[in-house]
Amino acid sequence: MPVPALPLPDGTTIPQLGYGVFLVENEIAADVTDRALAAGYRHVDTATRYDNEEGVGRALRNAAVPREDLFVTTKLWNDAHAHDDAIAACEASLDRLGLDQVDLYLVHWAAPSQGRYVEAWRALIEIRERGLARSIGVANYPLPQLEEAIDATGVAPAVHQIELHPYFQQRELREFHARHGIVTESWGPLGQGKSDLLENPAITDVAAAHDASPAQVVLAWHLAHGLVTIPKSVTPSRIVENLAAAELTLTAEELAAIDDLDRPDGRGGADPATR
Repeated sequence: MPVPALPLPDGTTIPQLGYGVFLVENEIAADVTDRALAAGYRHVDTATRYDNEEGVGRALRNAAVPREDLFVTTKLWNDAHAHDDAIAACEASLDRLGLDQVDLYLVHWAAPSQGRYVEAWRALIEIRERGLARSIGVANYPLPQLEEAIDATGVAPAVHQIELHPYFQQRELREFHARHGIVTESWGPLGQGKSDLLENPAITDVAAAHDASPAQVVLAWHLAHGLVTIPKSVTPSRIVENLAAAELTLTAEELAAIDDLDRPDGRGGADPATR
């Protein structure tokens, strides 16, 4: 079963299930990305801050997959140097990736304390106009900063990548995204191993009913809710297993049971409002 693609508001599309390389060392990034592409992934998500764009780029260049069939995301890091010359930062990422253009370029964090989140978003609009990125978006923008960036530029991100999983469902942000045509993308979709999410009976019971893994159930939950999701693994069997979640369909009752797992204290990563 092919991975479904979601339409973006700029007329492009994004594969709903991708391969993330957060915390993957550059020395092995080419190998694991190659494995992911061989398994059938067509969406790869990296970032300048991950320090593995070069390794990912080697896999992309060696892939037996036409460039037009791949969707590649990278991100602008939120340090002063990158924000001072975001175009140069994007061009450096493209050089490491061996690409003329990325499919999606994101501001990695709003970093409200720096006060440059609108400036960074303006720079990405120019990057898209120059043809360095087909689509642009943001990651980890708290709602006030997201609203301010849109109001200041008149341009809404095509994608907002945020921490999102059954213990932390970000419903207020998702509702805002829906009103503004923004696609929600989940990072840490399996909870990053920082909780008992994959041992929760609401997940394991569904997994048993479908002869699936708990991780597949959680990923299927993301897909059923129209979220783009980018699980990360360097284990070959799990790379394949995660992709197979696209073949799993949950019932309305099963989805509702997982929806009930949302927690006010469910965040596992850094809080974008204070980072």
